[in-house]
Amino acid sequence: MSAPGRGPSTQNASQRRSAARTAVVWEGLRSLLQDRSADGAGLRVLDIGGGTGGFAVRVAELGHHVTVVDPSPDALAILDRRSHESAVAERITGIQGDLATVSEQVDGASIDVVLCHGVLEVVDDPAAAMGAITEVLRPDGALSLLVSQRHAAVVARAMAGQFDQAQDLLRSDLGGTPHRFTAEDTRALLADAGFADVTLHAVRVFSDLVPSALVDLEPGAADALLALEHEVAARPEYLTLAIQIHAIAKRG
Repeated sequence: MSAPGRGPSTQNASQRRSAARTAVVWEGLRSLLQDRSADGAGLRVLDIGGGTGGFAVRVAELGHHVTVVDPSPDALAILDRRSHESAVAERITGIQGDLATVSEQVDGASIDVVLCHGVLEVVDDPAAAMGAITEVLRPDGALSLLVSQRHAAVVARAMAGQFDQAQDLLRSDLGGTPHRFTAEDTRALLADAGFADVTLHAVRVFSDLVPSALVDLEPGAADALLALEHEVAARPEYLTLAIQIHAIAKRG
């Protein structure tokens, strides 16, 4: 029996609202993989910090071979279970480690596409981390990078009444931890690491601002929110409002 107020329709709406937070990233990544595997051959994909396999399993379902490097044994255990449940276990390899050691665990210049989602925020040196990524990428490889956007973090702190923290974030640069990035920071970081053809998408512009009750209970609201997120994702003026920035870039 469903809990009061959480019937099947409400649960589905909640799931769609959650999907709105990742849909833009997934569409960009799926398009990248399609372009890279036009001949039908599976790609070698490395998911750094891929944890429980939220993206890795879906990538493997497209026929690609995915190596997930993550420091958490618990997350890797969940990844293993999910990969078996989705019948893609033979295409997924989990390795305990992190970005600092990835070049020791993965052959150099062997990866077609690297996923680095939500990892640069917690490394000591984002520039050095980008260097580790380029070591494992093929010369013509591509990167899917997802980072937290600084301006949105400032707004979130201010709206929560944490004004001193908002000021600290406002004044911070890449030397702070956890790291937050503007669109300009992201482009500069990628250029310095030797990446070109950079495309930036605004992620979670509205999905964290709209009240949950409105999205869950109003008929059609979750789908409309998802459509709105897609509509603004490619508009540069919304990058400063996005919770995250998704970058697609090609090496060299």
